[in-house]
Amino acid sequence: MKRQIGFAEAESLGKKRVTRRQRFLDEMETLVPWSRLLAAIEPYYPKGKRGRPPIGLERMLRIYFLQQWYGLSDEGLEDALYDSIAMRGFAGIDLAVEDVPDATTLLKFRRLLLEHDLTRKLFDEIGISLCERGLLMKEGTLVDATIIAAPSSTKNGGKSRDPEMHQTKKGNEWHFGMKAHIGVDADSGLVHSVVTTAANESDVSKAHALLHGHELEAFGDAGYTGVDKRDEMKGKTVKWQVALKRGKIKAMTEGALKDLVIAAERTKAQIRARVEHPFHVVKNLFRHRKVRYRGLARNTAQLFSLFALANLVIARKRLWSCHGSSPSGV
Repeated sequence: MKRQIGFAEAESLGKKRVTRRQRFLDEMETLVPWSRLLAAIEPYYPKGKRGRPPIGLERMLRIYFLQQWYGLSDEGLEDALYDSIAMRGFAGIDLAVEDVPDATTLLKFRRLLLEHDLTRKLFDEIGISLCERGLLMKEGTLVDATIIAAPSSTKNGGKSRDPEMHQTKKGNEWHFGMKAHIGVDADSGLVHSVVTTAANESDVSKAHALLHGHELEAFGDAGYTGVDKRDEMKGKTVKWQVALKRGKIKAMTEGALKDLVIAAERTKAQIRARVEHPFHVVKNLFRHRKVRYRGLARNTAQLFSLFALANLVIARKRLWSCHGSSPSGV
């Protein structure tokens, strides 16, 4: 995005220290396949033939990505753009000649993405771009799910919980919210499949939907026990490597056989560990530990964006490690 910089931005160019935020945004500027994503959205974006001309599509997409990377509300993003030179520079906004788009404009753009299922399209396009760079090998898939909390209080206008969210027990704790189920490439750690459900849906019930169909093996934790015997898996040639339940291992007689089983389980766990990286990026780096909206549809749309952007972060780390340097944080 070429633009004329303002006085504040020009002054910032002379500073000696480059912030982590600025480094991260510079890296994303290079890694995001902008032309591919803009082409996917452009047919649905208002042309501005009547009334006030709409804000440029690329600027709105950049602002939307900033919102996902930094876990901001519409109002919070508006304030952050006024406060941060780095974020304004990334979005191409010069306060000397224009204002930051307000929260209502951001809301309308997000609704446009939801209405036309465009966040799923963005997820697919970023995946295709990374595949073309040789980062998706597609020989093995890791599957897992995580709970994303939703407000459980009934102290709201409707005096009720979100009817599309449910509670479930994990360990000794109860959780209320939704589940994000993902399929991850075993080699690169990149997410290729996303499915969402209420939190009370079992992990194994969505395992079939997380396979792309070309993998030779699939790995899952003990929550996927019996997956190869389910009706949805009939006719599929994929070989499942599922962790044994701890109770089974503990019940085994001490000896060489038990030691071999423990060693094999440790190896499988090391392979499965890569599936945790996208969850770490989304929950800890992007700060998305709780749902932001009511209903599965709106939260699912956001998760497609978050995992698409998480793939870029994971790919960035892999590309930088190949060059012997460390990438910056978000």
